[in-house]
Amino acid sequence: MSPLTGMLPLLFSLASSTSPPPSLLLPHLLPRQSFTSLQKLFTALSILEKYGLNLTSSNKPRYWRSVKHNNPVFKATVDSVKGGREVLCLYGYSNQQPDGLCFPDDVMDPDVEGVAAVTLEIMTLRMEIDMFIKGSHPRPEIFENILPSLKELEVNNCTICGIFPVFAHCPTCVQRLCGECDKLYHSHPERRGHDRITVTPARVQRTTSCTVMNAGLSVLCEVCERPRLATRPPATPVRPAPTTPSLLQDSGTQVGWTCQVCTFANSIPAGACEMCSSPRADYTPKPPAPGSQRSEKPFMKTPVPAVENPDVKRQRLMKEEGLKLIQQIREAEKKGVTPEEVYAALQISKGSNVKPCDWLNSELPHLLDEIYAAIPRSGVQVSRAEAKQAWLATGGDIEKAVVQVLRDRKSKLQELFSLGFREAEKCEEALRLSGGEVRGALSILQRPQLEAFHKRVWSDQPEPGIDIHDPDRQRLCRRLLALYDLPSWGRCELALSLLQEPDAQYSLEDVVQAVRESHDRDFIRRVLAKECPCCLCVFPHSKMQSLTSCQCSVCCGCFQQHFTIAIRDKHIRDMVCPACGGPDINDPDYLNSYFSTLDIQLRDCLEPEVYDLFHKKLTEHALIKDPKFLWCCHCSFGFIYDGDQLKVTCLQCQKSFCAKCKKPWESQHAGLSCEQFQAWKRENDPEYQKQGLAGYLRDNGITCPNCRFQYALTKGGCMHFTCSQCRYQFCSGCNNPFHTTCNQCSVTGLHAHHPRDCLFYLRDWEPKQLQALLQKNGVEFNTEPPHGAQPGMSSVLYKGGSAKKHYKEYLVSLINGHSLDPALLFDLNNLVIACRRYQVDSRRLDTEDETTYSARLLKKLMDEVLLGDKVPRKK
Repeated sequence: MSPLTGMLPLLFSLASSTSPPPSLLLPHLLPRQSFTSLQKLFTALSILEKYGLNLTSSNKPRYWRSVKHNNPVFKATVDSVKGGREVLCLYGYSNQQPDGLCFPDDVMDPDVEGVAAVTLEIMTLRMEIDMFIKGSHPRPEIFENILPSLKELEVNNCTICGIFPVFAHCPTCVQRLCGECDKLYHSHPERRGHDRITVTPARVQRTTSCTVMNAGLSVLCEVCERPRLATRPPATPVRPAPTTPSLLQDSGTQVGWTCQVCTFANSIPAGACEMCSSPRADYTPKPPAPGSQRSEKPFMKTPVPAVENPDVKRQRLMKEEGLKLIQQIREAEKKGVTPEEVYAALQISKGSNVKPCDWLNSELPHLLDEIYAAIPRSGVQVSRAEAKQAWLATGGDIEKAVVQVLRDRKSKLQELFSLGFREAEKCEEALRLSGGEVRGALSILQRPQLEAFHKRVWSDQPEPGIDIHDPDRQRLCRRLLALYDLPSWGRCELALSLLQEPDAQYSLEDVVQAVRESHDRDFIRRVLAKECPCCLCVFPHSKMQSLTSCQCSVCCGCFQQHFTIAIRDKHIRDMVCPACGGPDINDPDYLNSYFSTLDIQLRDCLEPEVYDLFHKKLTEHALIKDPKFLWCCHCSFGFIYDGDQLKVTCLQCQKSFCAKCKKPWESQHAGLSCEQFQAWKRENDPEYQKQGLAGYLRDNGITCPNCRFQYALTKGGCMHFTCSQCRYQFCSGCNNPFHTTCNQCSVTGLHAHHPRDCLFYLRDWEPKQLQALLQKNGVEFNTEPPHGAQPGMSSVLYKGGSAKKHYKEYLVSLINGHSLDPALLFDLNNLVIACRRYQVDSRRLDTEDETTYSARLLKKLMDEVLLGDKVPRKK
């Protein structure tokens, strides 16, 4: 097959084109040095492009303001390219520093437009170089100024195939073609008449190794691939010529022949060249002689035994010896022999076939005896363990082992002397008994000194206390460290100084606990001198207790006594801080969390029966919230009632009462509701009629909104009511709670938010105003004392005194019972005050008169502010 056949598709595709074709094989034909330079230039351009992209990015790197020259990658790429630093200056790195470039101090941000323009140029050049290296550049001739060798390549090689040297130059089609390409290219009818100029063959270089004529710029030979100046390789050993007469008396052909490709002189009549493996053109296999009994095997060289490289041989022997040593060490470790002993045994028994373990069992005791006998008898008694250790350290040398064991013994004695043991004989004996170990000798020497301590530890007598007046300060510090586990020696010194102060009244345990927490002397003194606000005595902080709800600290005695009395004699809501009276436990959500933490504190400081009583009261407090829980109106005993009948019998006093109105049970109540029974009693019970207002006040008492315990009304009194059962504070007129703080207002101090129909505001009205409100809504009320009442009752109702107050309460109860709004009787001043109280907009319009303004305020107040939802409404 002709070599031009593979070029036909390329030639046909370029037949109608006059521009130079892509040089697909150009990078492979470039010299190695030029190709490496192109790769380095491509890497430098990539790094410069990365610098530009970082400067134009919105998320710049942390150290974008400077470029360091000491980076080895920068030195090998950007810094080695001509103009690399100038590109960085175009980016803005204009300040020269000892180790690199940086932006000027007055430049806060780079010029993004300028950097982008330079980056675009760098990116374009990098892509051009990349296409040229990969052989895909459409016009490689533009790189002639960068690579002068490219011009030489274009002169020497055909512009179409790029392989064979130029034979002719066509000025008409501007082509430099080899002989085959010129014949094929100008066979076209349109190009057949072109005049071509014959080109002188390019300069060639002869390779010393194979004498092939290569191109002038080639570094390696195209055939043998050896450098241009490389010498000829050594000749291959030639098998001596056979002495067979038939071979010697062959026809006059010579045994040696010269290769036509690489001109190498071959010494063996083979079919291929020994140097370039090119086939021999005139080679014809010789037929075997007739009648010859030789085998028809091809002629082969006699194999020459390979000579092993000395370095390889040495490494192989070292590997074999190492593997053998590892195997011996593993076998010895199974028998309890250390690797050091195996190595020493191999060094001494070198040349013998005895295993290391067997040699150690048979010969090592005799060697240790020799070492032991060679030691001078001047009071030095070493153990076999020391002699063996010295023998291993010296690699089995007996003389060096003797010197080593004496040197080790001297250093061990000096170490014991430095620890406070000055008697040489005792130290020598301790070292001998411990086998030469300093730690074992130290234990033996310390044993007599610890004998008294051991007796005290194992005796039944109590441990003697620490005498702070002991003159041996170090002994005291050591005992503090041992007994109280202080963090440092300095803390022990601080504790002793505090205990030895003239006016100190601290106990050792309190001081140790305070010193363990802090090293500040002033802080420790404050901690050790806390004053109890109850008994005004001084106690350390460890003997003070405080609640989690406040910062008050009370001594343990006052804390225990306060809560013991509160549990036995008071209500559970009285279990607050004895110093500040906090917290405010009217909030039911906060109450549960407070008692859960208080239970943990009281568990260890109260007596068992008091603690059980505390839990009992907690249980009752929780049961009060159950809607089925009832209080007996006869004996104040509480229990849970699951029945649906009105008549309930107390489990404590066995008396009956109504489950709904909590009144003592009467036979007339059977079959009647509580309201019907009260109406029947007012009309038919003469005793009730005689009581008059006093009976009304007794029957219409106060019910605690929290625990539903009932109380009879008293004549007069404050409306701020505190339940004796649950300590809930509320208003008796509207049942709203009293509190000290509220999120809805900025009022401080104990107060409640009363609705406008509460007795709190209506008690300031005159009875005539209250009667007018009732008459306006058609509600009947009593104006005279009932039959059988005390004389003079009617006069008292209107002349002041407690009877007048209770009459007002009676009228307000009727107003509340019929849900009447007292705002209907408000004048303009009262309407404005009520709107401000309930945060209703009371601004007056410019076009409103007084009547319109009053009517609008009344309607706005009644629509936006409803009557009290907790006000008792008994008809």
